[in-house]
Amino acid sequence: MRGGEFPDGAKVLRAKIDMSSPNLNMRDPVIYRILNSRHQRTGDKWCIYPMYDFAHCIEDSVEGITHSICTLEFEDHRPLYDWFLKELEIYRPRQIEFARLNMSYTVMSKRKLLKLVEEGRVSGWDDPRMPTVSGLRRRGYPPEVLEEFCRRIGVAKANSTVDISLLEFCARDYLNSITPRVMAVLDPVKVVIENYPRGKTEELEAVNNPEDPSAGTRMIPFSGEIYIERQDFMENPPRKFFRLSPGREVRLKHAYYITCREVIKDPSGEVKEIRCRYDPLSKGGETPDKRKVRGTLHWVSVPHAVDIRVRLYDRLFREEDPLSAGKETGFEDTVNPESLKIMEDCKGEPSLGGASPGQRFQFLRKGYFAADTEDAFGGVPVFNQTVSLRDTWARISAKNKKTGSKGS
Repeated sequence: MRGGEFPDGAKVLRAKIDMSSPNLNMRDPVIYRILNSRHQRTGDKWCIYPMYDFAHCIEDSVEGITHSICTLEFEDHRPLYDWFLKELEIYRPRQIEFARLNMSYTVMSKRKLLKLVEEGRVSGWDDPRMPTVSGLRRRGYPPEVLEEFCRRIGVAKANSTVDISLLEFCARDYLNSITPRVMAVLDPVKVVIENYPRGKTEELEAVNNPEDPSAGTRMIPFSGEIYIERQDFMENPPRKFFRLSPGREVRLKHAYYITCREVIKDPSGEVKEIRCRYDPLSKGGETPDKRKVRGTLHWVSVPHAVDIRVRLYDRLFREEDPLSAGKETGFEDTVNPESLKIMEDCKGEPSLGGASPGQRFQFLRKGYFAADTEDAFGGVPVFNQTVSLRDTWARISAKNKKTGSKGS
C-alpha cells in the first residue's frame, strides 16, 4: 500500500479487535486507506492516509493533550480511542464529550456551511451572516461578547438549541459600554430650517458615550439644512407616533427644537423636502419655559455629511430550525433572501469618514455597526450592522400590521 502498488480503494489496513463487539467502532476498524492525491505539504510522497479515529488519539498523545473535548457523536468512539493508546503503549489523554453548540436560524456544521459558500449563497467563510469566527469578527462582534455568550450557555451533555437572540443580547450589553455614539442617516430626506441664519454653521458638543464619562465629547457641525430619517416623518401620523409631522415640534439630538411648517413633494408624491422653523432658545434641549417634546431625532448637516454605505443583516435562514425533519438535504433552500440589505445612499457625520477597519460605533437610534475590514465601495466607507437597537415604534407598527389595528 505504501509503495503505491494498488489503486484507490483496492486495499485497506484494519485493526484486529473484536468483530462480535456490540460497539460497531470496535469491529476491526479501518485505520489506513489508499488515496493517490497530492498533499499540500508532502506533495506525492504519500499515497496512504490514516483514518480519523486512528490519527485523533495519536495526535492528542504526541501533543500532550490532557483532555480531548469532543461532541456527543464521538462518545461511541471513546473505547476505540482508549484501545489504540493502550495497545501503542503511549501517553493516554482523557476524552470527554459534550453537546454541540446549536443556534436558531443558522447551521453550525462546517460541511453544511461549506455548501453555502460553494453555491454562492454567501460571499465566503467571512460573510458577516456566517456563524464563523471570521464572519462574526467582520460583523463587529468583539471576543468578549463570544466569551460571555459561551459562559452563559455553559457546557451540557444534552443536545439543545440556543436562541440566537441571547448572542445578540450579549453583544448589545457589551457594546453599549464601549462604543462611541455617532449620527448616521440611512434613508435621508432633507429638512430646511427656514429661520436659521443662511450660510451659518455652528459646532455643537456631543457626548461620545454616556455610559463612559472618560470617552469625552466631540464637536459636530450644524447648519440650516439637515438630513433626517425618512421614516421619522409622517404626514398623517397615527397615535403613539411622536416623531416629526405637520405642526408638530420635535427635538434634534444635541441641537434645537424644530416645528414642521410645510412639505415639498416630487411629481410622484414622494416627500422631497420638509420645511421647518427652529427655536433658537432651545439649544441642547432646554427652553426658558421648560416645555418638553416627546420625540428626539438624529440628524446630519447637509453641507458636512459624508457618504457611507451600510449593510443591514437579518437571520441567515427563514426557519428557526433549518435542519428540522426532512431538511437534512435541501436545507439551503431555506436561506433568507432578506438576510442582507445594502443601503447605498446613507449620510454620516464627518467623523465616520475616517473610520478605521473594524472600528465599532453605535449609530444613534439604529444599532451597532463596524467599519468593514474587507472592502469599500468606490472609496465610500462601508459599515456592517452588528446588531440592531430595540425600536419601540417598529414593534408597535409591526403589531398593528399583524392585527390590522390603526389606533395603537
